[in-house]
This record gives sequence, C-alpha cells and structure tokens, in this order.
Amino acid sequence: MTAHHAVPSAARHPEPSELALRLGYAGLLPFVAGTLFVWLLVGRIDDEPFAFVVRALTSYGALIVAFLGGMRWGLIMGSSEAGPLSPGYQRRALWTGLAFASAAWVALMMPPHAGLVVMGALLIACYLLDRKHYLELGVSGWLTLRFRLTVVASLSCFLAAAQI
Repeated sequence: MTAHHAVPSAARHPEPSELALRLGYAGLLPFVAGTLFVWLLVGRIDDEPFAFVVRALTSYGALIVAFLGGMRWGLIMGSSEAGPLSPGYQRRALWTGLAFASAAWVALMMPPHAGLVVMGALLIACYLLDRKHYLELGVSGWLTLRFRLTVVASLSCFLAAAQI
C-alpha cells in the first residue's frame, strides 16, 4: 500500500494482456520502419520524399509521447475507484502529462535532427517518471513492456537523428 491511496492486493500490478502486448509491439513498427527508411534512403532519393519520411517518424514520436502523457491523466482518473490520491500527487501527474505533450510539440517544430533526439529523450523521461507512477497506482506489471517499447522507440529516434 502507498500513502497516496489503497489498492486491494488482488488488483495490484496486473500484467498486460496478450492483445496489449501485440499492439504495443506493433506500435514499434513506425519507429523501426521509419528509422530503416531514413538510413536506407538518405542521399538516395529527392529531398521532398525524404523529408516526408523524416516528418512521419518525428510526428509519430510526438504522438506517442503525447499518448504517454495522456495515460498519466487516464491512470489518475481510473485510480479514483481505488481510493483518494493526494492533491499534490494528482497535480504533479496531471502537470507532467501536459508537459510531455507540450515538449513533444516543441520537438516536432524543431529541425528533425534535433527534434528526434529530444523525442528519444522524452520517451526515456516518460518511462523513468512512470516507473514510480505505475508502482504507486498498482500497474507496475506493465513496466517490462514499457521498458522494451521505450528502448526500441528511443533508440529508433536517436539512430534516425544520427543519419540526418
């Protein structure tokens, strides 16, 4: 139990379903494919189609970071059934969720070689902050999946940025 709220022990730390695992891993396809396209196509195609590939990868990264920020809101909403959260805890979770989405938007507006680095760093920051957040909300069974997804997604962003 945490000081923030009480979650019944049977409801603590659920593991992702098979569907969640499959969809989570499928969500990596745009990261991996985008990075492969960047590496394979740089200097081999016209600037406009290459810029499209880079924009697509960067935009997808921003969407995922915003999704992760929104998940913080969703977990706060869902936790109200388990017991009250302290106002300070709610405030931090809600503000950081908004901050992630806003930072992803800023990274999206940056030149791609820099924006992708920021996006990779944001993905890592989301995971690091969510490690404690998930534990406190009783959903730490998802952290293994989150770690794997974060490693591949952030590495994809860094590798693509290195090639631009």
